Amino acid sequence: MKKSVLSMAVAASALALTGAAQAEVKIGFLGGFTGGIESLTPPIFDGAQLAVQQVNEQGGILGGQELVIPSGDTTCSDASAASNAADRMVNSEQVTAIVGALCTGATIAAANNAAIPGGVVMVSPASTAPAVSELDDNDLVFRTVPSDAFQGEMLAKLLLEKGIDEAAVTYVNNDYGRGLADAFTAAYEAGGGLVAENLAHEDNRADYRSELGSLSATGVENLVVLAYADTSGQTVLRQAYESGMFTTYVGADGMVGDSLVEAVGADVLDGMIATRPGSPDLPGTDIFNEAAEAAGFDPSAVFAAQAYDAAFLLALAIEQNGSAEREGLSQALRSVSSAPGEVILPGEWEKAVELIAAGTEINYEGASGSHEFDENGDVPGVVVEMVVEDGRFVSKGFVDL
Repeated sequence: MKKSVLSMAVAASALALTGAAQAEVKIGFLGGFTGGIESLTPPIFDGAQLAVQQVNEQGGILGGQELVIPSGDTTCSDASAASNAADRMVNSEQVTAIVGALCTGATIAAANNAAIPGGVVMVSPASTAPAVSELDDNDLVFRTVPSDAFQGEMLAKLLLEKGIDEAAVTYVNNDYGRGLADAFTAAYEAGGGLVAENLAHEDNRADYRSELGSLSATGVENLVVLAYADTSGQTVLRQAYESGMFTTYVGADGMVGDSLVEAVGADVLDGMIATRPGSPDLPGTDIFNEAAEAAGFDPSAVFAAQAYDAAFLLALAIEQNGSAEREGLSQALRSVSSAPGEVILPGEWEKAVELIAAGTEINYEGASGSHEFDENGDVPGVVVEMVVEDGRFVSKGFVDL
């Protein structure tokens, strides 16, 4: 009798544990919480968390389960750290999908060493290098941000329009830096500009005076730095100023952080020009902006809107797929993000669930624009001009095609 009661108790306990395990669905987040973009990562994570919060506030996912978003630190530049963080998400946390990574090298390492072997869809809100398009990924790696093949072209166009027709370029020696530098140089020279020097530098060093000496020897006073705001980019700009070598500073998305201005000096960087992927002026953008402000973070923070879209899209895809299984999720992701279908805007989770349950096709139009993924998982986009004024980066509007 006692054995029977004990067996029943064990069975009931196992059933309760199984029910608890099934009461949540996991989407992982991989970000550079330390390293080159540590000051940029928190609002990006906030964007993804906002999407998760809205899902849970509007009834949850897959019949009322809670959506949760465990996170892992890639450090941005350490491929081993990125691989280990992704392995934990895929094999320990048992996530259905991943938002991230952010830095391109981290995304490639995480994808090749954990996500692709595990059949896990990744949607990066920040990996912009063209190398992401070339992954042999079984249709598992997507991004909600345009490729640097486009941003490099827009940065070149912006400088030429401003009459800046010669530049010295230094870039961080990784997939992000090389891809962006190559795209910028090709477009700049095609437009009539002169790249007097195009020099790689290694990240996380204390001294770049040798590289700066080579760049300065060209006699060009316009310095383009394609690196990270919290590591090499910051040091390069500080030492360039201390040496009195250049008069105009230019950067791209990895440099657009107010922490850079605070570290180097508002007076030093006043007038610095940069570009970053932006959000078109669409209904979804205004809705996201209002929700982000209510949640307590800056909606204009670099890649925050793209991270929101990545998380919301993955939630929609899981709901469309009908389970927390990984198989079939990439096809569901393409379905919920593309026309035809009834338009779903940011925050409209409850509406989307009702439409999916009724068998109606949906088309998510997000905070950072539409996401019609091409065969490589890439999206079109817009690029915004940023300028340092009064101690911070401010938007000057879109760079026109």
